Amino acid sequence: MLIRCETDPSIERVEINGFKFPLGVYPVEEIEPKAGYRVEFEPADGPGDPQFGDEIVEPWPDRYVFDIVISADRVDALYRQLLPLLPGRVYPILDFIGHDAYREVDPYLSRVPLGLEWLIDGVRACRPFFFEDGMVGFGALCDDPFCHIFVDEHKIITLRCEPDLKPRFEKILKAFDLSETAEPAGADAAAHEHRNVLWTPEDRPDLLSAEEIVEDLRDAWQLDLNIDITRNLDDAGRDLGLTPWRCLVRLEGGERTRYAEVLLVADCLMHAEELSLDATVGLLAAEPPAPAPEGEEAGEPRPEEPLVIAADRMTRTQFEEIVADSESGQSGKARKIPDHAGVVSGKWVV
Repeated sequence: MLIRCETDPSIERVEINGFKFPLGVYPVEEIEPKAGYRVEFEPADGPGDPQFGDEIVEPWPDRYVFDIVISADRVDALYRQLLPLLPGRVYPILDFIGHDAYREVDPYLSRVPLGLEWLIDGVRACRPFFFEDGMVGFGALCDDPFCHIFVDEHKIITLRCEPDLKPRFEKILKAFDLSETAEPAGADAAAHEHRNVLWTPEDRPDLLSAEEIVEDLRDAWQLDLNIDITRNLDDAGRDLGLTPWRCLVRLEGGERTRYAEVLLVADCLMHAEELSLDATVGLLAAEPPAPAPEGEEAGEPRPEEPLVIAADRMTRTQFEEIVADSESGQSGKARKIPDHAGVVSGKWVV
């Protein structure tokens, strides 16, 4: 199996009384960590209750929810023992603390059930990212039988399951010497810091950054942002109206994969993606046709399919800075950021 990322060897792990914290999440105040789990009963959802953001997947049935705290060096092993209790097809889940100025976490959810092997292979290839990085959480959801397993950015495992499955999960927890306790304490039990821990030296182009891994997983796991794309809400549910955006568009199908950066103003994710795709098509149309190889006749170019892989909102100050950087070296006055929806600039980026 190709390992696609590594942790920065200069980062030291925090350990307190034999309890090891993830490299990417560590306490910054005194804490007494305590392994174990808390379990509670949750009644079935009503017909209008959302499970992920504003999205209604299926009403969740009666279930037990486990909050499981375990030393960082044992999270992977416990996760691998819990996973086989899921059925063969699941909905992968990915949370990523990205770059959006008004949303702390980018919540991704697969819109179609995938074979469990897709989840297993993706996690195995990027193990340091999933089990050590403080900017990512991941898991899976299935509805027959209902089960929800999630390893959050603190590497605390949340497990929801139908009552019939509860004894099977408790048996696994017992095998890891975990007992039920009222207050298990992991990294989130005190003031703490999150950090990215991946190592991407210039002489190792084979190692992926966090953003590159998320891009690949969006393809492999068929992930979409689980938000209302027709509204522009912050984490508190406030409608922001028009905001600046930075969008990154990937093009494939030509001679190479390439990317366009589009800076724009829009009132929701759907509109931002539409504007960025239109701007990218405009960049393509402005290019001269590629010359045919020597000795060959020119033919129809291979079509390039644009795909928005990132769309992050920015504050006005951030946007003005990136626009100024984008236009540095160009003659004339930097353009004014409009007070209406529209594209400010677009360019090819490496």
